Amino acid sequence: MNPKLRRLTLSALTALTAVSLAIPFGASLSVQADEPLKIGFLVKMPEQAWFINEQKAATALGKQDGFSVINIGTPDGEKVLAAIDNLAAQGAKGFVICAPDVRLGPAIRARAKTYNMKFVTVDDQLVDSSGKPLADVPHLGMSASKIGNQVGQAIADEMKQRGWKPEEVGALRITDYELPTAKARTDGATQSLLASGFKKENIFDAPQKTTDDEGGFNAASPVLAQHPNIKRWVIYALNEETVLGAVRVTEQLHIPSADVIGVGINGAGEAFAEFQKKEPTGFYGTIAVSSTNHGKESTQNLVDWIKNGKQPPADTQTTGKLMVRGNWQDVRKELGI
Repeated sequence: MNPKLRRLTLSALTALTAVSLAIPFGASLSVQADEPLKIGFLVKMPEQAWFINEQKAATALGKQDGFSVINIGTPDGEKVLAAIDNLAAQGAKGFVICAPDVRLGPAIRARAKTYNMKFVTVDDQLVDSSGKPLADVPHLGMSASKIGNQVGQAIADEMKQRGWKPEEVGALRITDYELPTAKARTDGATQSLLASGFKKENIFDAPQKTTDDEGGFNAASPVLAQHPNIKRWVIYALNEETVLGAVRVTEQLHIPSADVIGVGINGAGEAFAEFQKKEPTGFYGTIAVSSTNHGKESTQNLVDWIKNGKQPPADTQTTGKLMVRGNWQDVRKELGI
């Protein structure tokens, strides 16, 4: 096992044990039957617009249908397990989760079972110790490889539109190969790029540590600086925040925005702000998916399961739509973002 993950899991389990001693077993079962249903919505990066939208959608659905949603940020393994304990103490019957590390799957499942809580995953699918998805945990996410294909195709189409020659262009591939979703998305984008005639030797990897703007900036900086001979760049990554961070590096290096094509994934506030700037930047577009729908549908699946006993599908996948400066408002309305 990866040493970092081992430390994370051990510390999380230590916290789990400590909290367990403080909370009587079965505390979540003491809630009266006539009390409104409570569920949790746990996200790994509560400050990101994508997760803010998901939690808002879940809360709105709860207000509409008469149940309450407890929103908690869980950026690491200890906080995930402590949050589940917290939910149990408040009488929650289940939770939706996008975990900070998909390999925490077995620990999360065991903790939920302790309290007889149902749970579903959204966005990132939990895996077992061998890296295989937890088949008994319902998941709603994006088709990572297909959305990646859309990213690569959008870049290839825009390169053709601008008359760029593939041999003169560098591709910055920012990813985290320990996160299956990230790998599947960037592999999908690479697949489409190569199919369009892009040169494999012109693709440069930039490993990222965090999936936000700062993570994209830090990953892109050394790679772009090492290749001053390349004048035109395309950029793709796990999400649009990472791409935007890399675009900021190109600006710092005085690479003209007309010589950069960055395409992200999500369709959230930072992308909207970029599209509203007076002059176009190197951020060309994003494959927009509805975080609102993800929050609403995953919550509805969980509530139906709790109330009616019908387990949701094992793996529901969605795709997205290209959002660019010229159509972002229409796409936003269409997807309910």
